[in-house]
Amino acid sequence: MLLYKNSPTNGQTWLTHIKTKRRQLNLKLRGMYWLLGRRSKLSLENKLLLYKCVLKPIWTYGIQLWGCAKRSHTQIIQRLQSKILRSITNAPWYVSNSTIHNDLHIPFVATEISRLSFLYHQRLAGHHNALINAMTIPPTIVRRLKRQWPTDLSHITAED
Repeated sequence: MLLYKNSPTNGQTWLTHIKTKRRQLNLKLRGMYWLLGRRSKLSLENKLLLYKCVLKPIWTYGIQLWGCAKRSHTQIIQRLQSKILRSITNAPWYVSNSTIHNDLHIPFVATEISRLSFLYHQRLAGHHNALINAMTIPPTIVRRLKRQWPTDLSHITAED
């Protein structure tokens, strides 16, 4: 029997979820381009504030589970983030994305996934409910594949 990506028996895959997030971000960005675009007269601080308050919460919602998504899927959001930051700063083509991220003090998507996942597991570990505390204990299942689970990111510190 052939299972399709969006069939009810297979459920939603990471690729469809991330493409949906990308589509949501594109729609919101199109509506805000007159504020965030290259020709906008807003200051850089105000453009960054708009990015952090309006666009970033769209892709960070539920990011604690993204640790088990493939790197190629999270790079879809990273490419859009770099495109938005490049547009905000009106940076020329020869300025690298890492330079833009470092100058604006904006972490990369992979770093943000690790940081927020660590904080989430830290918050779960300190919870007073024993059932929620049990969620932080990784399962003792022998893994034959190289798949990651959301609990795999709990050992990474917030500074990494």
